[in-house]
Amino acid sequence: MKKILILTASFGEGHNAAARGIRDGLARMAPDAEVEMHDLFAETYGALNELVRKAYLTVINRWPRSWGRVYRWLDLKTTVDQDLGRFFSPVKNRLAHLLARLQPDAVVSVFPPYPYMLNQILGPSRSCRSVVVVTDSITVNAIWYRCSADYFLVPNEQSAAVVSKGGVAPELIKTFGFPVSPKFADLAQDRQPPSESARRVLYMINAGTKRAPELVSKLLDLGIELTVTVGRDDRLRRAIEASANNRKIDIVGWTDDLPRMLGASHLLIGKAGGATVQETIAARCPMIINHVVSGQEEGNAQLIVQTNSGVLAHSPDEVVAQVRRAFADDAKQWREWETNISKLSRPRASLDVAEFLLSI
Repeated sequence: MKKILILTASFGEGHNAAARGIRDGLARMAPDAEVEMHDLFAETYGALNELVRKAYLTVINRWPRSWGRVYRWLDLKTTVDQDLGRFFSPVKNRLAHLLARLQPDAVVSVFPPYPYMLNQILGPSRSCRSVVVVTDSITVNAIWYRCSADYFLVPNEQSAAVVSKGGVAPELIKTFGFPVSPKFADLAQDRQPPSESARRVLYMINAGTKRAPELVSKLLDLGIELTVTVGRDDRLRRAIEASANNRKIDIVGWTDDLPRMLGASHLLIGKAGGATVQETIAARCPMIINHVVSGQEEGNAQLIVQTNSGVLAHSPDEVVAQVRRAFADDAKQWREWETNISKLSRPRASLDVAEFLLSI
């Protein structure tokens, strides 16, 4: 029976989304496998980790340029190995105990520090496979691949080129796609093109909340079918309800139904987060990006824009203009975006990753 350990962290939803996708893919492909998923930073530091996590999210959303400078500093830093051992020794000790208990066949890291810690604990003659799952696109920070690992799993060919240029041997790089939930592989993919009576837009609000009510009001003026996600933010929900002003709108709180919602939508409006971009690609739903965090999200935005699978819009007025453009002239622009994003789509990625992990 295979034993697989998945290591994640809550600093950006992309890490957790990839970890869950791999876990759920393994559950489908090998129900008898022993799979454990751990956020060792949360388990080690508890309330302190939550405080740091919230501070991180505040910085990247309110002061993205400041975070961009930190991101670039990390990209150039060559002493990560030594620093992790010095600053995060409690996490490393917890990992050592976990390895001793589980004795995994493979350790899957979807957060960059873990492979370095694994090498410090087990050394080059480790008995388990070390697999790094890169969750960023194009602007892949070197912290992902400066470590020693058996394999590096990347979301697309563009990221594979960056990792290869960074010195990783081509035979160690596997391009399976971002491991989105296996639910994406179940989608019927029978979405009908937009029409005058059916133009469905999904607006995921996870950044820029102050301008969200204004954008919602402007979008509803277009006569589209609008669904808005507000998570667990009750204040934001009330603000969106007020901006709707009794017009028809579907407001959704926290949900695990995004695969279906994206599959049913013609357009997604949201930030260029790793999970968000990869899930909209898996669902073949063109995207209008209205927020980009400097550093790791820049590559996600580039992936959408460079492949002509959507567009970047910085203000509510720009977003509205792009929605109009997408649906104008019998949805000519939307059809072009949808054709291009379909070429990137790998909805079975988590199942392919699971199959690969079981094979090694």
